[in-house]
Order: sequence, then structure tokens, then C-alpha cells
Amino acid sequence: MTRVAWFNCSAGTAGDMTLAALVDAGADQLRVGEILAALPIDDYALTFERTQRCGVASTRAIVAVHHHDEHHHDHHRPWRDIDAMLVAAELPERVRDRARSVFSLLAEVEGAIHGVPAADVEFHEVGSTDAIVDIVGVCAALEALNVDRIVAGPIAMGHGSISSAHGRLPNPGPAVVALCARRSIPTFGLDEPREISTPTGVAILAALADSFGPMPAITTSAVGYGAGTADFDTRANVVQVVVGETNSDSFRSTGQHVRLLEVNVDDVTGEVLAHTVSSLMAAGAHDAWVTPIVMKKGRPAHTVHVLCEEVRTGEFAELLARETGSLGVRGSIVERWPVAREETTIEVEGQTIRVKVADHRVKVEFDDAARAAAALGIPVREVLRRAEEAAR
Repeated sequence: MTRVAWFNCSAGTAGDMTLAALVDAGADQLRVGEILAALPIDDYALTFERTQRCGVASTRAIVAVHHHDEHHHDHHRPWRDIDAMLVAAELPERVRDRARSVFSLLAEVEGAIHGVPAADVEFHEVGSTDAIVDIVGVCAALEALNVDRIVAGPIAMGHGSISSAHGRLPNPGPAVVALCARRSIPTFGLDEPREISTPTGVAILAALADSFGPMPAITTSAVGYGAGTADFDTRANVVQVVVGETNSDSFRSTGQHVRLLEVNVDDVTGEVLAHTVSSLMAAGAHDAWVTPIVMKKGRPAHTVHVLCEEVRTGEFAELLARETGSLGVRGSIVERWPVAREETTIEVEGQTIRVKVADHRVKVEFDDAARAAAALGIPVREVLRRAEEAAR
């Protein structure tokens, strides 16, 4: 069974609300505290209290940061220091990986906004201790609940302007919008002139959610409500998390979402088409290929297709246009169901050859086999046969 957590952010989201929602849904506070204790920070106290928002019983997470002295209170921690701390701490592997991916995404986005390299981004407002406790705390709570997959609904945004260390900024803030753009996160506006979705809250979902959309088909086992600081009259200021199980197979019915980009060309040579395909593959596409087509007035032409990660759409669209000289690219979202496979290497008479091994088949890397065949002076068919046998 796969455990899934679906986050409903219809009143906005924040790091502390997300953490509180998971604890409200049954994540063991002691386990969360234990995981956080592995970090070399001790200038905070984390407490959870029961409360209500618009009559909904919920949990609030309170992170109290102690200032040791006057100078200490605005201590800046650059991302490289936080990353080194996460790498060195004795954290469960998935907690460390998830926390690092949230922080690196935040640092990358903040760095792009302020024009500094991600490693140098200093966390002050996303108050470094606060942010560390919220982010690592959420990853610890996901671990305590043994959540494998995360899905989130559309995220609510306020309007007007918000104050920051840099002065008044438009609401939603630049980091929040950049994070949403990065993962094409669905959002909607509420008539609320305050920041209701924070960079930390949005970064957690942008980095960790497998997909965004309505609640998936799961057998619900728990629900939690994490309260925000403010209590509005008009709507419950909570993040709702629904936790449940699904047969991995039923989850597979929604495959991995990837972008398919295509361009039609009728004035490009075969050599250029072949070069384009290898450039796309070298850039990290899942797949790239060319199909012959007939265009208007019976003109023979080709379509170049590339399958890539959604977040890299812009990069690949540009590469397609640049290599083929086309004036336009079209795209769609498709689902793929990759078969789990592993790559290993085997030896044929001292020649190293890479092979991909899946449940049903063994695929030998042809370039390696061809090189080995030339070196050994035997037919490539023979090398392929031997490599496949060795791999089996």
C-alpha cells in the first residue's frame, strides 16, 4: 500500500500550519521532536496546542525562538551552512532528502530574486531557526506518518501588499509567485489583504508534492487541521491534510505527468534532425524522436517530439526552436508509466558494457557493445548475446 497525504490549502498555507496539520492527523510529536533534536540548533522551543478556527478543532504549532543576546537576534545563516548542517545531522534519509530539496528550492528562488547565487542566500526573514524547525519538522512528521506520496490542491493567495525586511512588496510576494511558476502550481485569489501563503509553506509543497489537483482516490485513514495564527470570521484559517492509503496500482492509473513538446519542420536536413534529437537527449530529455508527416500542398516534412520534465518546459522549447529554426513550439501534458529498471555494468572479455535490467527484459547499451566488438574483433551480435546472457 502507498500512503498518500493530500493538502487542502483553500485558506492559504504556511510552514507552521502544515506541521500542525500533520501532528493533528496523528504524527507523533515525540518522534518529530526526536528527529529535530538531531540538528545542532537549540535556540527554540516547539509546542503544539489545541485550538479552534471557525469552530473547527485544530492544532497550532508554536515555534518560540530564544535570542541569546542583542547581536544574535538577526543571525543570518547562508543556505550552504544550512545544507552542510542537514548533511551532517543524523536524520532519517528521507527526512534529510526532503528537507534539503525544500531548502534548495527556496534558496534558488530567493537567489534569483535578489541576484545572488543560491549557496549565498541568507535566511533572515524566513527566519533561519523558524524555517529550519518548520521545514525539517514537516519532513519529520511526514516520516512519522510514513507518507510516500504528497498531493496538494490549489493554493489560496491574498492581495494588496505585505511588509518585508526589504520594504513593502506586492502580495502574493515574489518568492511565492516564483515557486508557483516553477511547478505550475494552481492558485486562486481570496479577497484578503494579508499574506495567507508564505514562502516556506509554498516551498514545502513545490518541492515535495508529486502532483497538484483534487483529492486522489484513497481510503482515508486520518484528517488533520493546522491552525494559522489569525482567526478570521469568514473562513476557517486552517490547512487541512487528508491521509490515506491506495493500492500502488490504483495510484499508477495516474502516471507520472511529463511535458510533450512538438515542432513541425519542412526545411531541415536529416543530419540536423539527428543532431537535434541527440542534443535533446544530452540535455536530459526522457525521450526524443522524429516522425515523417505530410503538410499542406502535399509537402513532405517532419515532426520533432521531445518528452521532458514539466518544470523544464521552457528550456526544451528553446532548445527545439534553436536547433530546428522553427518559429513555434506546441506542447501538452501526458502521463507516462516508466518500468522500474536499474543500470549495471558487466564485462565481456575485459570490455565493460552497460546494461539496463528490468523485470521482463535486459537491454544492452549498443554503443558500448559496438566499441567492445571493434576492440575484440568479433561481430557486435555476438557481443550483444554474451552481454545479455551475463546480465541475466
